This record gives sequence, C-alpha cells and structure tokens, in this order.
Amino acid sequence: MNSRSYTVAFMTLVRKEMRRFFRIWPQTILPPIITTSLYFVIFGTLIGSQISPIDGSTYMEYIAPGIILMSIISNSYANVVSSFYGSKFQRFIEEVLIAPIPAWVILLGYISGGVARGLTVGLVVAIIASLFTDFPMHNIAVTLIVAVLTAVLFSLGGFINAVYAKSFDDISIIPTFVLTPLTYLGGIFYSIEMLPPIWRDLSLFNPILYMINATRYGMLGISDIDIVTAFAIIIAFIVALFSFSLYLLKRGVGIRN
Repeated sequence: MNSRSYTVAFMTLVRKEMRRFFRIWPQTILPPIITTSLYFVIFGTLIGSQISPIDGSTYMEYIAPGIILMSIISNSYANVVSSFYGSKFQRFIEEVLIAPIPAWVILLGYISGGVARGLTVGLVVAIIASLFTDFPMHNIAVTLIVAVLTAVLFSLGGFINAVYAKSFDDISIIPTFVLTPLTYLGGIFYSIEMLPPIWRDLSLFNPILYMINATRYGMLGISDIDIVTAFAIIIAFIVALFSFSLYLLKRGVGIRN
C-alpha cells in the first residue's frame, strides 16, 4: 500500500466514527449540555456567588475550564471504548484486521474519532459556559493544544480499556471507579493551594491535575502548575499509551484469542 491508500483507509475509519456519534447525538451530545447547565447553575450561580474570587477570577470563571475539559475527557474516552468494544462484540473487527492496513492507521482512525467527539462536545460545553460567564481567553493556542492532547490521551485510554474488556460491564468500571474520581480530584472546583500539604503533594500524582491547570492557564492565565511541566507530563503519557496500544493491536491481545 502507498500513502494514498493509507489516507483513504484512515479517512474511512474517521468518517465511520464521526457518523456513529453524530447519528446517536441524543446519547452523545445532548447529555453534556444538560449536565453542564446544571453544573453552572448549582456550582457557579448558587454556590459560587457565596465564594470569594480565586486568583482574581470569580468562582464561575474559575471552574469553567475544568468543566469544559471534563466533558472532553469523558467523551473522547467513551467514544473509543464503546466503538472498539462494540466492533469486538459484534465481530466485525475481523474485517478491519484482515484488511491490508497497518496497525498504526487503525489506531489513528479510532483515536481521531474519539478526538472529534471530545472536541465537538467540548465546543458545545464552552458555548453553554459563555452563557453563564464571560471568561477571558489568555492564550487560545495553549487552550486548543491542551484540548487536543487531552482528547488524544483519553482516546488511547479508552482503546486500552476496550482491548481488555470482556463484557459491557468492563467498559464502565474504569470510568466509574478511576476516571471520575481522578477528574473530580484534579482541581476542577478548587485550587490545590487550598489543600493541606499532604493532600497537595498527593494531588501532584494525578495526571488530570496538569491538564486542568494547563487549560485554566490558557483561558484565564492562572495555574497551580508550571505550564512546561504540564505539557511534558501530558506528552509523556501520550507517547507511553500510544506505544502500548500499538503493541496490543499488533499482538492481537483481546482480539485474536
């Protein structure tokens, strides 16, 4: 196969993934709109009005970047884990595997679908957020890059979860017991400077903390974490998970046995 054939195969997978989540938009795009509106009404308007500004930003402005990023994380993860496990469960993944397509093209196709859904929902949530608060945009390039890298990272996480999943229950365990707690403890609703020293130090082991703070820096210009350190950690996780995902796909782990 040449580069044109790779491009055709890649775009076919991307179109399939995008059609999938746009076709079921009441399940993929509508729920984040409702959930986000509730977050801003309850935490931003009702509770936030009783909280003093943090680092010069109102509480509504402070939590907006984290809530937007949370929607990107959950949707990019959910898209890949459900799509890839669905292809295993319905046994049409074999059609993809027997095609003369390199493993990295297949992996990039699924990741791109997750990134597309994550960014689409993130954009919708950002529009909803703008109805509740006028947050400044300190550095739009940093904001967009962090959003894309985060979507890539959690799409890879969803792929690994799908590879090892043996039932539909397995694809909900990681989001429920790992992803959601780490996201809520990643500093969406508070600054880690408010925490006791021991909890502040433990928070530094949470990778989502770096993504939320990098997004907050891009939108508000404030962060508890050095922005270079945040980018280095995000990229390191992407390289590690991409390499592992490619290894699993080439070996056929969870697919051919």
